[in-house]
Amino acid sequence: MTAMQNVIAFRPRPLHSGLRRPASLIRAAREGQQGWRRSRDLPRLLRAERCPAPGAALPRLRAEEALLNDARRNHDADYDMQRHVMLMIAILAEMRAAVSSVPHPVGTGTTIDRLAKVGAVALSALGTATPAHP
Repeated sequence: MTAMQNVIAFRPRPLHSGLRRPASLIRAAREGQQGWRRSRDLPRLLRAERCPAPGAALPRLRAEEALLNDARRNHDADYDMQRHVMLMIAILAEMRAAVSSVPHPVGTGTTIDRLAKVGAVALSALGTATPAHP
């Protein structure tokens, strides 16, 4: 089997920029968490042979999601809504995986503290996301 060359140039994103997305997109991503299987879905979404460490794919996922969001906002003909939802599902799942992989003493630190340590964002019920602050 040959190694896949999947180098994609993404523009860099600020570390703690919040995500502001339509509520329907966030709801779809939250509902999709039930059917998400990291070992199966993440390599397919990233077009990679192996599943990366928890949280390692977040920068790439967020960068690709930003490109799709720009396409959505510009009403581009090549906008892929299904892939956009899958990326949002993956971002939410990877944030959870990254938070659960961060070691923390029992009884100290909140979920928000652990989210901040991995540079994740927290999604609000209104369909927007803001940087996780301790």
